[in-house]
Amino acid sequence: MEPGDPRYLKRRVRGCTLDVHPTEKALVVQYEVEATILGELGDPMVGERKECQKIIRLKSLNANTDTSSLAQKVVEECRLIHPSKLCEVEQLLFYLQNRKQSNENQEKKRISPRDFKPYTGVELDEEASINNIDEYVELLYEDIQEKIRGATLIFQLARNPDNLEELLQNETALGALARVLREDWKQSVDLATTIIYIFFCFSSFSQFHGLVTHFKIGALCMNIIEHELKRYDLWQDELQKKKKAYILSLEAPSRAILAAKDNQNLKKEHEKSFKKYQSLLTKQEQLLRVSLCLLLNLAEDTRTELKMRNKNIVHMLVKLLDREDEELLLVVVSFLKKLSIFLENKNDMAETFAVDKLARLVPSEHKELLSTTLRLLLNLSFDTLLRSQMVQAALIPKLSSLLADEAQRQLSMCILYHISMDDRFKSVFADTDCIPQLMKMVFDCGDEKMDVELISLCINLAANRSSAQLICESAGLRMLMKRAMKLKDVLVMKMIRNLSQHSGPTKSLFLDHVGDLATQITDEEAEEFVIECLGTLANLTIPDLDWALVLKEYNLVPYLKDRLKPGSAEDDLILEVVIMIGTVSTDDSCAAMLAKSGIIPALIELLNAQQEDDEFVCQIVYVFYQMVFHKATRDVIIKDTQAPAYLIDLMHDNNAEIRKVCDNTLDIIAEYDEEWGKKIQTEKFRWYNAQWLEMVENRQLDEAGEPLLYEEDGESFIGNRDILDRHDLFYSADGIISADGDISPEFYTEFQSGELGQTGYMSSVSNPLVPSVQIPTDRPASAYGFRPEEQFFYNYTTASR
Repeated sequence: MEPGDPRYLKRRVRGCTLDVHPTEKALVVQYEVEATILGELGDPMVGERKECQKIIRLKSLNANTDTSSLAQKVVEECRLIHPSKLCEVEQLLFYLQNRKQSNENQEKKRISPRDFKPYTGVELDEEASINNIDEYVELLYEDIQEKIRGATLIFQLARNPDNLEELLQNETALGALARVLREDWKQSVDLATTIIYIFFCFSSFSQFHGLVTHFKIGALCMNIIEHELKRYDLWQDELQKKKKAYILSLEAPSRAILAAKDNQNLKKEHEKSFKKYQSLLTKQEQLLRVSLCLLLNLAEDTRTELKMRNKNIVHMLVKLLDREDEELLLVVVSFLKKLSIFLENKNDMAETFAVDKLARLVPSEHKELLSTTLRLLLNLSFDTLLRSQMVQAALIPKLSSLLADEAQRQLSMCILYHISMDDRFKSVFADTDCIPQLMKMVFDCGDEKMDVELISLCINLAANRSSAQLICESAGLRMLMKRAMKLKDVLVMKMIRNLSQHSGPTKSLFLDHVGDLATQITDEEAEEFVIECLGTLANLTIPDLDWALVLKEYNLVPYLKDRLKPGSAEDDLILEVVIMIGTVSTDDSCAAMLAKSGIIPALIELLNAQQEDDEFVCQIVYVFYQMVFHKATRDVIIKDTQAPAYLIDLMHDNNAEIRKVCDNTLDIIAEYDEEWGKKIQTEKFRWYNAQWLEMVENRQLDEAGEPLLYEEDGESFIGNRDILDRHDLFYSADGIISADGDISPEFYTEFQSGELGQTGYMSSVSNPLVPSVQIPTDRPASAYGFRPEEQFFYNYTTASR
């Protein structure tokens, strides 16, 4: 505004919010500035709002800093923060003070232009000056050596970020650099490397990415990388040919002095070629490194990254993993890590077997390279196929050895955890020193909270028999039980529960801890902890365990009965109670004790309430299956309850495991009770022949069709009776129909078992309406009601994050 203008500007700060800086020890103040131009009478004429940000860096903040005093000082010195926000500032400072500083911050830091030092061949004695920029640009129009000198001087200026703004204004210099790179990059590696270094300095700052894109430097770098990879392959072929020629000359018989001289010449030629190769390789890797750094910076824009992928950047990077230069490998692995978060790039890495090449970098003396490689492997370990490649590349022993390195422990543990999620690979851990190291870390935690990655890996490994035996060695189980009971640690209890599922010597070790587990089955304990204790007890199918004594001594029957009421607790707890009842029901006295307490009606009531839940139905039916083995409980189930009727209804359930347990249970009931046996037999016949029965019952023939089916008055011979009461419809009575006209149970049993002789019509004719099913009669061996060779229907899912 001009002097004397009656209008004036009014500024106001609104909406101040506070947050912590994501990587630095600093507070971020977000606020909005409202600027209004007022007229002569004070009326607002023009208004504008602008969002602003202020970063308050706290360099003095450390573990011993008094956050209250520091918060008071911040509020006093920063006028943007209202005194009423003092408590909020103090809380944010406390968070910053306790926030863990990981090496992730170091990795995320962009590679600075100052990180690059002048390389051999481009050092200059003269000092560059921004005032002489025009002279340096003129050198770009001379021969190659002068172009290299001019580019090197400009690179000296570009390494200082303070000069970049001024260089940006000099369009002539930037245009000349881009032109020289485009035209002469094949003539001189030094020239190409130096010019790309200059543009890399610009790419290190997001605001200059438009400049680099404008001159199409990224696309040019992609072409340069592709060309250099082809040159490398040619060098390798040429070197191998000369090496082979030299080796063949040594193997051939030397009959003359001339032959010996030829051998010497071949040796010198090979050594000379190798030295030249080493020199060319060093310069090429410098060029590749800076080109990839520039592309990595530009890849911040996902659209630019997509263009790179379309030009096979992943394949180029994977090919570069064969190199030996650690600084180049660091850039390559960092780039792959950034690309790996996208599905398409991850698939490309799987196709090119990137994991095999990454495996050789683990372990590595270069700490930053090792850390970046582990982070890339962690990203890839979310894929099942890539986890399989990691196992094939023998990464499990390598990662296990890194557990002793505190700097790499967490990353290694996370990758191992992902691998352990696949049952196929759990047994591999038993052949390494991974489990002893994990157990040592568990016990070293003492009473402190355990890292979730550590206990999650242990939970997964405990589900494998071989690993479980190693875990329980040297009083391992006793130490775990002690920690779980003392700290009421649910995750440790999950691990113990997985250990308890393995038959053999591992399960026998739990005999000493049954009392400790049974003591926790009370209303006072946390429900999650009780669930794990119940699940562990339910796994203990040990012949030497006196379940009747355990139920009496710890008064568990009332607790189990009360928890069977629908809605009395969470479904997970009720389900574990049902499984526990199924386990203890294998004992005669326990089954009788449970039957007298009225648990069977409670189970039927729960079955009605949870009939849509397959897990509940399967486990309740398994309890019935166990109880019908014992005479006392068998009579209660058959005569005093309607359990057989429910089982008949479930006989045709959609779930195969429920049908299997139902069939086994009904077979036993049919064997001991004749009345229920007939009902079960009839229902099975109806089910197997439903289509045929429906056809006979609903068939309506006209009088001219088959009049023999109707009497003279037109009434059907079948009438309104049940089709199964018409025994004459069974065409052959030989061996099928008994003297009283009923189907004999022996026929039905022989038919199902495939032992029916040639006398019956069904023995010689394959009837698609009656499937030949072999009804299993052996008793399920596991606590869940299924045989060991079959897949569990109820499977406890191990912890996963």
